[in-house]
Amino acid sequence: MPRPGQVKSSGGRLSDRIALGVLTRVFPPELVDEVVAECGRTELRSRLLPARVVVYFVLAMCLFSGQGYEEVARLLTQGLERVRRWDKPWRVPTTAAIGRARRRLGPEPLRVLFDRVCLPVATSGTAGAWYRRWRLVAVDGTVFDVPDTEANSVFFGRPGSGRGQQRSAYPQVRVAALVECGTHAVFAAATGPLSVHEQQLVPALLGRLEPGVLLMADRGITGFDLWQAASGTGADLLWRVRKNIVLPAVETFADGSYLSEIVAAGDRYRRRAPVPVRVVEYTLGSRDDETVYRLITTIVDPDQAPAAELAALYHQRWEIENTLDEIKTHQGGHRLVLRSQHPDGVEQEIYGLLLVHHALRDVMHHAAGQAGLDPDRISFTRTLRIARRHVTAQAALSPLATPPGPDPHHQ
Repeated sequence: MPRPGQVKSSGGRLSDRIALGVLTRVFPPELVDEVVAECGRTELRSRLLPARVVVYFVLAMCLFSGQGYEEVARLLTQGLERVRRWDKPWRVPTTAAIGRARRRLGPEPLRVLFDRVCLPVATSGTAGAWYRRWRLVAVDGTVFDVPDTEANSVFFGRPGSGRGQQRSAYPQVRVAALVECGTHAVFAAATGPLSVHEQQLVPALLGRLEPGVLLMADRGITGFDLWQAASGTGADLLWRVRKNIVLPAVETFADGSYLSEIVAAGDRYRRRAPVPVRVVEYTLGSRDDETVYRLITTIVDPDQAPAAELAALYHQRWEIENTLDEIKTHQGGHRLVLRSQHPDGVEQEIYGLLLVHHALRDVMHHAAGQAGLDPDRISFTRTLRIARRHVTAQAALSPLATPPGPDPHHQ
């Protein structure tokens, strides 16, 4: 029996409950349990770091980028240790133990959790997320530096250096993503070695497209086959193309745009199977330093989307650049180098970063909706700081299966 003034023990281990603050709102323990079981990571024997706890640890690791493994574990549990409702004191796992637990978990549970949770979040009333009847989406790619280990170097490769060296300091992983422009929510992603061009990763993202989406892309992501595959999803496209692409004028419209055709590379001379596109051309900048933009779109009727509106709209594509900067610079930290020593860990960490970013953006969208604001008016950096404080200040749900009936000791 506890002495007077002493809090009764919960009868569990501290590692069975962790504090994740706002993250548990988006990734509830029941869903984590389901994903862990679906991926075959449920463990038969009790461990200090069971698989479901490791999922939350990876999320916390990607929320507190720059902190060591053991410090992340302390941050997860410090709010709970003060409650002192545990039969046995919890020993913070060593860096080596956490590394082994991450390798046992692998990337699949994080990837499945991302596919399950990370969807577009804009509603019909979300400011800045729509153009007429279309949800605005952008596609792009980026690279992340990864630790200079033999496994990472062999699998991912590294770019050449522009400073006279044969190799750069770090191997790099390539990532392609779809982002909802109005909310910065990443809702599709694919990873690969540096030798795989982002254009080759994009097809893996197209299953997330659907009618009612307007997909914008820059010149680096073009190609007849990719255009056909993306438009085949029912989504509409607005892509910038290079100046050397031949776009014959078939019909000129009153708004200055014109109907044209694109063909496969092997059909450029005979043009036996042309695909109709509408072309919008415009320039930006001063006379001495102007940039010519050539856009092609599947929206061939100018009444549905006038050329001037599409020209102004295209620059919403830069929202994906801002999104990637949020992840790499603000969330990850200045000059981010991922911490994973092995390719599976790198993939796991990439999805962890994307999951945490999506959770923060989901919270921001919810707050913006309540205040009647455009989500862009809410500071990502401030939201990140608040989320970090909440993780260390409040006890949240258990990552273990929820017990039947009310738990009088649940915090």
